[in-house]
Amino acid sequence: MGQGYKGRIGSIIRDARKHRGLTQQQLAERLSTSQSAINRIEKGHQNLSLDMLARIGSALDSEIVALGAGPTHLRVTGPTTLSGSIDVKTSKNAGVALLCATLLNRGRTTLRNVARIEEVNRLLEVLNSIGVHTRWLNDDNDLEIVPPKELQLESIDETAARRTRSIIMFLGPLLHREDTFELPYAGGCNLGTRTVEPHMYALRPFGLEVKATDGQYHAQVNRAIEPTHPIVLTERGDTVTENALMAAALHPGTTVIRNASSNYMVQDLCFYLQKLGVTVEGIGTTTLTVTGRTEIDVDVDYAPSEDPIEAMSLLAAAIVTRSSITICRVPIEFLEIELATLGEMGFQHTRSEEYAARNGHTRLVDITTQPSELHAPLDKIHPMPFPGLNIDNLPFFAVIAAVAEGQTLLHDWVYENRAIYLTELNKLGGQVKLLDPHRVMIEGPTHFSGAEIVCPPALRPAVVILLAMLASKGTSVLRSTYVIHRGYEDLAERLNELGANIEPFRDI
Repeated sequence: MGQGYKGRIGSIIRDARKHRGLTQQQLAERLSTSQSAINRIEKGHQNLSLDMLARIGSALDSEIVALGAGPTHLRVTGPTTLSGSIDVKTSKNAGVALLCATLLNRGRTTLRNVARIEEVNRLLEVLNSIGVHTRWLNDDNDLEIVPPKELQLESIDETAARRTRSIIMFLGPLLHREDTFELPYAGGCNLGTRTVEPHMYALRPFGLEVKATDGQYHAQVNRAIEPTHPIVLTERGDTVTENALMAAALHPGTTVIRNASSNYMVQDLCFYLQKLGVTVEGIGTTTLTVTGRTEIDVDVDYAPSEDPIEAMSLLAAAIVTRSSITICRVPIEFLEIELATLGEMGFQHTRSEEYAARNGHTRLVDITTQPSELHAPLDKIHPMPFPGLNIDNLPFFAVIAAVAEGQTLLHDWVYENRAIYLTELNKLGGQVKLLDPHRVMIEGPTHFSGAEIVCPPALRPAVVILLAMLASKGTSVLRSTYVIHRGYEDLAERLNELGANIEPFRDI
């Protein structure tokens, strides 16, 4: 590299850093280097590898610097024994729902400790494109959201919208702001009609009609229609419940929602709506009674609770590597069935006294895991709506069952094609037999050994493969890990802090 070339790259990096509102020291900490090294890079006095450029691009969330670099892969050297303690980060699904819910409020919303993940980044791009002002306030991931007087829906960032499944949760808040509007959705095929139908059933009583064609939701609102009797959800879905809640928040009457999800992200949304001055009764049950307001214009500060799925991921990491670690800030009420099931399988742990999350409601504990001899459970493991075993936690039982003695049957009845990805564990030495699209039989114990695997397109199975690699003898490679970044913040780096050996790299 000539001096001029290095100098130009240094200027790009400096501008991108300033745009993100970071000091040289803060960028240095993200890259695990020194402030003086960042200073040299920005002055053009430092040779940079493609890998380092990619890492800087990732730290600054800047495509300019990451230009020309392909997808990120992970190289895992095992087997690993983990030690130390780790905090559970705040909930991905709550963060996403709360970002959509800020559209209800004409005032300023400050969300504390938001998960800085790709799904959140995509939603922020969508919000920015329609005129919402968002900014990260500090290194604690506090996020400020200020809506404009009028939304510019015609300017919506279609690319970002199609990369997030959460765009469907704009329907509930937007039906009060616009008489007609369009939202892009992923896929561009008419399957959109099927996925939108439960939402339509919940939102039709508020006058919303949606046609899904050619990758667009075409929405029309009839203001004369208002709910006249309780809304009974046909499925106890999280996002459907959230959409109904957001629609009810700006309806000045009282709306009763039956067969509502009482899951963790729904509870966080309810607590946020209460801060906006909306009356919500029945939080944590399947019947929610909401008395909304004609207008919401308040400056509000809210801290979403911790993520039970991340907590389960960390529990699984400890179990499969036979490690003793302390997982702090675990939202215990959303993991009680999982821990009871693990207890039946022989898992040993200790837990602290309960304490409150920053939202003032959710109960947290610290869990210390102990290396345990596991055996298969007597019964099959299957998910249920809360307070049952969480649907998103089921895949982690595949890698746990693989290290347990005996045969475990997992029944993933919710998703048509997710269970199939769990058979990827066979490439690492597992014995996972697909019985049908919903059921797998897992035989243990497994002696995992390293292999190269392309990341499954489903978030939780992708993490399951990564956790199995921690327990595998030798070197493994997990390719194209964007899907993990969609739902987890710095997972590889945080596992490394516990003693894992995971190295991100890119192909040149």
